[in-house]
Amino acid sequence: MRKLLVLALVGLLAQLVDGALGMAYGLTSSTLLLVAGVAPAAASASVHLAEIGTTLAAGVSHWRFGNVDWKVVGRIALPGAIGAFAGATFLSSISTESAAPWMAAILFTLGAYLLIRFSRPLRANRAGGRLRSRFLAPLGLVAGFVDATGGGGWGPVATPALLVSGRMEPRKVIGSVDTSEFVVAGAASIGFLIGLGSEGFLLPTVAALLVGGLIAAPIAAWLVRIVPAQVLGAVIGGVIVLTNARTLLRAGELGGPVPALVYAVLAAGWVAAVTLAVRALRRARRARATVDAALAPSGATASDAAASGAAASGATASGAVPSGAAAPAVAGAAVPAAEAEESRRLAAAVEG
Repeated sequence: MRKLLVLALVGLLAQLVDGALGMAYGLTSSTLLLVAGVAPAAASASVHLAEIGTTLAAGVSHWRFGNVDWKVVGRIALPGAIGAFAGATFLSSISTESAAPWMAAILFTLGAYLLIRFSRPLRANRAGGRLRSRFLAPLGLVAGFVDATGGGGWGPVATPALLVSGRMEPRKVIGSVDTSEFVVAGAASIGFLIGLGSEGFLLPTVAALLVGGLIAAPIAAWLVRIVPAQVLGAVIGGVIVLTNARTLLRAGELGGPVPALVYAVLAAGWVAAVTLAVRALRRARRARATVDAALAPSGATASDAAASGAAASGATASGAVPSGAAAPAVAGAAVPAAEAEESRRLAAAVEG
């Protein structure tokens, strides 16, 4: 019973992280399951089976809020399912001794990526054009394979690639990736079922992860409003790196002072990444406060200028000659107001 409660807390924590970052449910839960002593293939299989429920709930929610681009979902989900099925088959075919360092290496790499990504300012990028299948199909294939073999990675691989392209709104990137993950999780589960059989799924573990994730879903919606993604991403990335570093050091049979030295270097890098994330967040908030302060007088100026323009129009209709100052005032005030609004949007994007 105690173990099931711990696993439910694992699912709850993973869903909280995923709700705040838009990624890392599988990454977090798989890492914690490996720490709890679950075999790599069983951990990935159980996580993906639980994800069928959590991703379905997330996909429905995103669809209701208009966050899903169904064309992108269609172009990335099928290749992702193929990659996930292949990854599940591969992971099921190798021994636990071989799978543990492989899975730990993938999780370590993705954790390091989270550290680097969230230690820097999050920029808003915009570009024209539409995403094509020749970009989405390989992305889905790779992300699906990494997701199944690593126990997680669909979000950390697919979401940044779509955001960097700058051709989708961030909310639609997260909504489309989360929705397509339902298909990926289903394909991975089928692959594990064929490779491991039904005994490969730890059903109590699946149920505990699912219950914890469903409980955390509404909490995550509240958490994302108060906990900055910038800092949370760096913190979670460090936890994943340090946790999986232990497995890699054991696999390499490194003894003596080497493990202590490696842990010290990784911990120092973690502290540095969190510090940079906090600094970036503070800069973003200062920029946002400055823009908000500048926006209020700009709005008032624009309103006054619009009123003056209306008065001038009335004077022209009655035959009087306007001074010519009203129209330039409107144009001159509208431009700073528009620029301030754009700056505020960018500051909000940086803050995450």
